[in-house]
Amino acid sequence: MKIAVIHDYADALRKTRAFPRLQGHEVMIYNDPYLDPARVVEQVDGCDALLLTQQRVNITHDILRQLPALKFISQTGRNVSHLDVNACTELGILVSAGGHEGDNPYTVTGELAWALILASLRHLPYEVEQLKQGHWHSTIGTRLHGRTLGIYAFGRIGSGVARVGRAFGMKVLCWGRESSLARARAEGFEVAASREAFFESADVLSLHIKSNDATRGIVTAADLARMKPTALLVNTSRAPIIEDGALVAALHQGRPGFAAIDVFEDEPVIGANHPLLNMKNALCTPHLGYNEKSSYEHVYAGGVEQLLAYAAGQPVNMLNPEVLEQRKTV
Repeated sequence: MKIAVIHDYADALRKTRAFPRLQGHEVMIYNDPYLDPARVVEQVDGCDALLLTQQRVNITHDILRQLPALKFISQTGRNVSHLDVNACTELGILVSAGGHEGDNPYTVTGELAWALILASLRHLPYEVEQLKQGHWHSTIGTRLHGRTLGIYAFGRIGSGVARVGRAFGMKVLCWGRESSLARARAEGFEVAASREAFFESADVLSLHIKSNDATRGIVTAADLARMKPTALLVNTSRAPIIEDGALVAALHQGRPGFAAIDVFEDEPVIGANHPLLNMKNALCTPHLGYNEKSSYEHVYAGGVEQLLAYAAGQPVNMLNPEVLEQRKTV
């Protein structure tokens, strides 16, 4: 089987225990970041199968119709918002999509959220660079103890971030759907009296909202305008959950005073082509939330398992099994 692996930015697959299992198949791995859909066609053309890392460049109907040899896509996670599954079905491409590691209540994304919080409040990137340039410290940091940590969405990641905040001696205040708030109450965390009070009270506000049509723009310009000029907004979730253009405008207006961002509307961001990257009151990282060795071991193990199952004629985790019935009638 001829397999294309695209968007493996850190060349992670080769370093996993799963990679040697593909011996005997022709595997082509591409690491370059891009947004141009023509590059997908160029890299996948002539391949039988595609190993696709979740939530990278959108794989559209137009791209898929230019890949007549493609018969199978192995997706490394359940989230297929970037993949036109209906087009895959129409074109006779079977899709298998695996799951996430679910036994760590803090998760690697939660760890990154705390790295961003600490780096922002103690001005670490700035002071490290200043020290390299021969200067001593010139900023004053902000402690966590006694401050209010806002958690928007008390799910698997948000709950872990909340527990760490409690360990730091922060007052943790939660907001989200009623089911989310019920979980927060059950763990003894405080729920904000209102949405307005939530945004007004937080010294650090961390977003952990799933991105879908229902949550697009759920954090509005009006919400951000209520935040303190000293507050820090952290987004390790997804960019579209914030109203389009609202965060850049809010930071220019000084409410909130600072933002730490790991996610962007169009990824990858290349050529430093995003307004947040030029703002002194924003700390930006290139979507590192999931980027950790054990996580790659897990997701690529699942992706390879799906490839091998398909090659053996026993596909698993199928999203569109009707494709197999279509093939029987051809």
